[in-house]
This record gives sequence, C-alpha cells and structure tokens, in this order.
Amino acid sequence: MGFFNFIKSAGKKLGLGGEDEAPDVEAVKKELASHDLGTDKVDVEVVNDKIVLKGVVKDQSIFEKAVVAVGNTLGISTVEATELKIAEADSAAPVAAKEPVFHTVKKGDNLWKIAEAAYGKGKGAKHTLIFEANRPMLSHPDKIYPGQVLRIPPLAD
Repeated sequence: MGFFNFIKSAGKKLGLGGEDEAPDVEAVKKELASHDLGTDKVDVEVVNDKIVLKGVVKDQSIFEKAVVAVGNTLGISTVEATELKIAEADSAAPVAAKEPVFHTVKKGDNLWKIAEAAYGKGKGAKHTLIFEANRPMLSHPDKIYPGQVLRIPPLAD
C-alpha cells in the first residue's frame, strides 16, 4: 500500500505545462490547499510524473481525499503516500493509513452505477455517499469524467 495509480492523460490541468508534463510542485501544493482538507502538515514533491506526499493528516478520509485531489491531475500517473500518516487521537505517534478503496471512472459510468458496483445490486441509492466522500473535489454528482479516480467509502454497518 502507499502507491496509487492514476491515468496520466486525465485530470485537471495545473500550470502551463503540456498534456504529458507533470505540474510543478507549487501548482500541486496550491491545488491541494484549495480543497481546505486540513493538509497543512503535508509536504508535496513532484518526481517526473509521480507526486510524493509526506506528513500527517487527521484521519483516513483526509488521507484518501489528499491522494485523490493530487492524483486527478493531468500529467500525474502515480501518487506515493507511504510516508503520509494519520494522527491517532489516542496514540502519541502517527499510524499508517488503511488500504483505501478507489474506483476509476469508465465511459458510461455515473455515481448510481458505481455505487451498485461497489456496494451490490440494489444499492445504487448509496451514490450520495460516494458523492459526499469526494467533496470538495466533486462540485456536482453529474460532473465525473472517464479516468477520474473516486474514493469509495465503506458502508456503515
């Protein structure tokens, strides 16, 4: 765990680079900060077409949102988050994140179909959970695109 793949030719364009060029580190930091996730203790590096995230975040959802926020960037194929930890309230030291569940949007997908694929037939109405789990990166449930990676939250028992 810790390496997450994205589609290099899909995503939000940051900066002035071409389609195959990775954005510069300042553009990625600005993009991450723009979502106001609580990632002020996260360091960002850009190495070729890979983004490396290091530091500490408050919880698992912020970990996953940070990965998705920077990974869905044009020119990025991988996010490495092996050194991105979660601050546990009852522990003195940060801990490693759990393995997240992500879905790469395919042509013809919508949140209802993704919910049924993730949670089972008849659970399409859970699409609102997926939308909320991907806010603020998603502004509207109909504005998803092929190649975009979405986080899939677990269902509450």
